[in-house]
Amino acid sequence: MTIVSMNVGLPREVEWQGQIITTGIFKDPIRGRRMLRTLNLDGDGQADLEVHGGTHKAAYCYPSEHYSYWKRELRRDDLPYGTFGENFTTEGLDEESVHIGDEFSIGTARVVVTQPRMPCYKLGMRFKSNEMVKRFLASRRSGFYLAVTREGEVGVGDAFQRIVQHLAGVRVSDITRVYVAKTYGPDDERIVHKALEVDALPESWKEHLRRRL
Repeated sequence: MTIVSMNVGLPREVEWQGQIITTGIFKDPIRGRRMLRTLNLDGDGQADLEVHGGTHKAAYCYPSEHYSYWKRELRRDDLPYGTFGENFTTEGLDEESVHIGDEFSIGTARVVVTQPRMPCYKLGMRFKSNEMVKRFLASRRSGFYLAVTREGEVGVGDAFQRIVQHLAGVRVSDITRVYVAKTYGPDDERIVHKALEVDALPESWKEHLRRRL
């Protein structure tokens, strides 16, 4: 379980559907080591701080294994790491094996998994397709966000070492499913009740799940 690419980018202005949009979704791979801090990775930035960044979204991880799927799905070979706006392109981690509240060490930093990614229109802008948001959600290949519990240096090749697997056992894929599900069955309700016990899950997610119950 390692970082295969580390990607950063500062907000830039992009023309999209007749408007000028400021976005930080464009990330490029970098070399060397960077400090992973409470709010972000050094050299990275977010445009809309109301919905991006912050302590619960200090860094975004996306599995490298998903890139082969998207190359087939989109019929594109020009998808370098960082295309999905991730800070860490990972190997050996996915939404089925990672749980909300799991704690990892990376380099000298320590992090906790907080939530899946729910895409906004800027993902569609990145791919120049209004359908991309729906396709991303339908794929269930969401990636996941990290909060930083100990700042430290990270770099390509660093291992994600799981220190704690949260006892609730709510996978990233589970929480994505119950977030978007139109109706709940008994299994979904059990997952929601477990998720509400995970301290790392942001309160905004918990409020949404309580309303759904």
